[in-house]
Amino acid sequence: MSRVDRSAAGVVLIVDDVPENLAVLHDALDESGYMVLVATNGQDALARARQSMPDVILLDALMPGMDGFQVARRLKSDHATEHIPIVFMTGLTETEHVVAAFEAGGADYVTKPIRPREVLVRIAAHLQTARMTRQARTALDAHGQATIAVQPSSGRLVWQTPLARELLEGFGLCRDPLAPAELLGWLASASGERAAGRDPLPLSLVRAGRRLVCTVHEPTAEGEWLVVMREESDAAVIEGLGAAFRLTAREAEVLHWVIKGKTNRDIGDILGLSPRTVHKHLEHVFEKLGVETRTAAAAMAISRVRAAGEA
Repeated sequence: MSRVDRSAAGVVLIVDDVPENLAVLHDALDESGYMVLVATNGQDALARARQSMPDVILLDALMPGMDGFQVARRLKSDHATEHIPIVFMTGLTETEHVVAAFEAGGADYVTKPIRPREVLVRIAAHLQTARMTRQARTALDAHGQATIAVQPSSGRLVWQTPLARELLEGFGLCRDPLAPAELLGWLASASGERAAGRDPLPLSLVRAGRRLVCTVHEPTAEGEWLVVMREESDAAVIEGLGAAFRLTAREAEVLHWVIKGKTNRDIGDILGLSPRTVHKHLEHVFEKLGVETRTAAAAMAISRVRAAGEA
């Protein structure tokens, strides 16, 4: 990917096949401190957007060959560029063309002849929103969160963290650009629960012994559903218990089955141990957790597992 100087006010890609329009916008943006990139056709726009990752794209709606609507749809279908806000430039003010711009993924539009001051104001507003969104997504990515945002009206996946995409693909649920049908049905129900003042229950999807748990959070400022996903498995829980309480692998296994309500004999049968050996492991678990009974140990472990799942 090409290195782009991000020390400027922002990076703007202008896409227009008319040199005069490019010159006017380039000068206005450059004087305002933006780094300006240009493309004169759809194919160059797609390549430049992917290489340079501009903060905002000013896109002419009508161009020879690939028009602006096609370019926008291509940008929004690419995970690398889907987050970049697109401001359409068009001389077409009829409702159908305005609707087409938004349906193609546009965040805003300005009409021709272009008024540079208006464009600067629009860009500044979208740049601020884009930066806040990018910071939030970067934080989620850095913390390994599996999170997606879904647009309620269209069911479209607006964005997803790398871990979320990995989980969706792993569970056979990736249906870009739409969210999975199971997820959309659950979100509609969850929305009704929220409207009624109740907390919606998580969605649990099982595929070939793997379990994906989805939790819906408060809607974003744009009204998008925010869904956090996590994979649950016995192995993952056991590993988490070991890390949380500094248990050995065997102690974590024993505690896991205590949570499941198993007796020492049951646990021995499951793990291939004698009840006496299980009892010895439990003594070590009680000591490390600072408790005296299996009930207290189970309660503490369940609390920690739930807290990890909500983190």
